[in-house]
Amino acid sequence: MSAILKELYGKLDADAKISEVNFEASEVVLYTKSKEFFRTGEDKIRELVKDLKKRVEIRPDLSICLPPDETKEIILREVPEEAGVKDIYFEPELGKVIIEAQKPGLVIGKGGETFRKIRNESLWLPKIERAPAIKSDIVRAIRSLLHTELAYRKKFLNNIGQRINTPREYDKRKDWVRISTLGAFREVGRSCMLVQTEYAKIMLDCGVDVGGTFPYINIPELDLEDLDAICLSHAHIDHCAYIPYLYENGYKGPLYCTPPTRDLMVLLCLDYVDVAQKDGKEVPYSKKAIEKAVKHTITLDYGEVSDIAPSIRLTFQPAGHILGSSLVHLHIGDGLHNILYTGDYKYGPTKLFDPAYTDFQRVETVITEATYGSAMSIMPPRREVESRFFEIIDRTMARGGKLLIPSFAVGRAQELIAMLGQRKDFPYPVYVEGMVWDATAIHTAYPEYLSSRLQREIFHYGNNPFIHPMFKHVEPRERDGIIDSTDPAVVIATSGMLIGGPAVEYLKGLAPNPKNTLMFVGYQAEGTPGRRIQKGWKELVGHGPDGRTKVTKIEMEVETLSGMSGHSDRNQLIAFIKNLSCRPEKVLINHGEQSRCLELARDIKRYLKIDTHVPKNLEAVRLK
Repeated sequence: MSAILKELYGKLDADAKISEVNFEASEVVLYTKSKEFFRTGEDKIRELVKDLKKRVEIRPDLSICLPPDETKEIILREVPEEAGVKDIYFEPELGKVIIEAQKPGLVIGKGGETFRKIRNESLWLPKIERAPAIKSDIVRAIRSLLHTELAYRKKFLNNIGQRINTPREYDKRKDWVRISTLGAFREVGRSCMLVQTEYAKIMLDCGVDVGGTFPYINIPELDLEDLDAICLSHAHIDHCAYIPYLYENGYKGPLYCTPPTRDLMVLLCLDYVDVAQKDGKEVPYSKKAIEKAVKHTITLDYGEVSDIAPSIRLTFQPAGHILGSSLVHLHIGDGLHNILYTGDYKYGPTKLFDPAYTDFQRVETVITEATYGSAMSIMPPRREVESRFFEIIDRTMARGGKLLIPSFAVGRAQELIAMLGQRKDFPYPVYVEGMVWDATAIHTAYPEYLSSRLQREIFHYGNNPFIHPMFKHVEPRERDGIIDSTDPAVVIATSGMLIGGPAVEYLKGLAPNPKNTLMFVGYQAEGTPGRRIQKGWKELVGHGPDGRTKVTKIEMEVETLSGMSGHSDRNQLIAFIKNLSCRPEKVLINHGEQSRCLELARDIKRYLKIDTHVPKNLEAVRLK
C-alpha cells in the first residue's frame, strides 16, 4: 500500500469498516462494510482529504449491497417513467449499479434526491449514463467492452495510481521540460509530440496523415514501455489513428481523453482499418488493437484536474472544434512550467459549440495550430455563411433538384444537421448515409458537450435537432431509389473529398442533371477528385460495375461554401492568444503548411510581442 493510502486508512475510525483501499488512476476508492459510513461518510472524508489533494470516493463492499432484483425494483419505483430508463446492470467488483436512461437528470432528481434514495436504500453506488437518442452500436459496444473488462480495469487503474504516486527524490537543480516534435510541424497531418521532464514522458496525440505517413516514433528518447501517458486532444484521424499501433507494439499505459473523444476515436479507427483493407493497403494494426486502446482509456470531463504522472497534472478544456475536442493543459512540477497544447480549435461560436476556452490561470508555453494562419485566411461572418447555405439549398429545391453535400463524418456533417434541424419549416427530406449517421448518433449521447444554446434547446425545450424527422438514415440498397427519384432532397454523405464512400456513388448518379447541385463545405486537398471539380473539371473518371473505365459528365451546379471550418481563421488564432487570461512567454506553431506557420509566428511576435518559434519535425525544444 502506498504512503498516501496508508495515511488515509490510518485516519479513518474502525467504525468505517474499510475492507479495501485502492487507486483508480489519480483517485482513491474506499470500500466499506459499514452501511452507515457508506450513507453518511462523505463529509468526514472531505475533511480528511484536504491535505491529500486527492479525490476520494466511498463505495460499498458487496456484502452490504441489496440483491440486484430488489435494487431494480427500487430504481423503477423511484425513477419517473419519463426518464426513459433503457437498461440497468451491475458491476459488483466496483459496487456500482449502472442506470442507462434517455434523461439522466430525472434519475438524479432535484438536488440529487432520487440518486441519494437509490444509493441509501439499495446500498449500491449508482452510475448514470445517457442512452443515445439515436441508437449507436459504437456506444453500446464500448460500454459492453468496459463492463466485461472490469477485473482487468480495476487492476490496471490501481497500478496507474501506484505509479503516479510513487515517491520520487526531486532535485530542483535538475528540473527541465522539453518537447520532441514527431509530426505535424510545418505540415498538416500525423500530429504527435513528446513532452519530457526529468521524471515523466507524456505523448500528445498520435495521428496518421491522409497520405498514409506516420509520426516519427522511432526516436532514441521514446521507449513505449517508459511512456507514462498519452493525451488525445480530439478524434480526427490525423490526431488519433496511430494510437492503436502503440498498444499493439508494447505500450500498456493510459490514454486520456474526454468520453465522446474515446467513442469517436473507435468509430474513425475502425473505419480507417476497413478502408485500408478495402484499398489493398498495408494496415498498421488490427481491430484488436483498438479494443486495447479502449481498455486503457481514462476519460476526463472538461475542467477535471487529474494527476497523470509524477509531478504532472492534466486538465481538458473546450476547444470548440468537434465533439469532445479539448485544449490540453499540463501543469508540470510545483509551479515549474505550464503548457497549453491547443490541438485543433475554433475561437468563435458555431451552431454546435461555444468558442474555445481561454480562462487559464497559468500558461508559459502555448503550442497552437496554424491551419489557417496566413493573412489571406479570413473566414466570412457566420451569419453570411448560414444565409448562403440556405440560399443554395432553396435555389436547388425550387428547381426540383437534389443537393449533394460530401462531408467529413465528424464535425462538419453535424454542424450542417444542426443548422437544418433548427429550420423547423424545412419541407424536404435530408438523406444521411455513411459514417455520418453513426457519428451523429454518438453526438446524441453527449449533449452536455454541445454549445450552451443547443443544450438549452435539448434539455429545457426538448428540441433536439439531430432527431428531427426530416433526417432519413439511408442504407446502401436505398441509394439508387433516391438518385432516380424526381423529388427534391438534400443528401449528406461521406467522404468529404470524394476519394471514396457513398458520396462518390451519389455524384455519379446526380452529376449529369443540371437541376442538381454539388456543394463543398470542407477543405479539398490537392490531387483529390473534390479539388479537381472545384477547379472546374467537368468529367469524373471512375469504374462501372463491370470494372471498365466510366466517365461521368458533371453538368450539375458546383458550389463551395466557405467559412464552415471547425478551425480558427487567422484573426481568431491571434485573438485566442491575445485573450488568454494569462500572457504566455513563448508560442510554438504547428499543424499548418510551412508558409502559414511562419506567417502566423511572425504576426504573433509583431502584434503581441511574444516570443515565437516554428519547429520542424524531429526537433527537440527546451521549454524550461
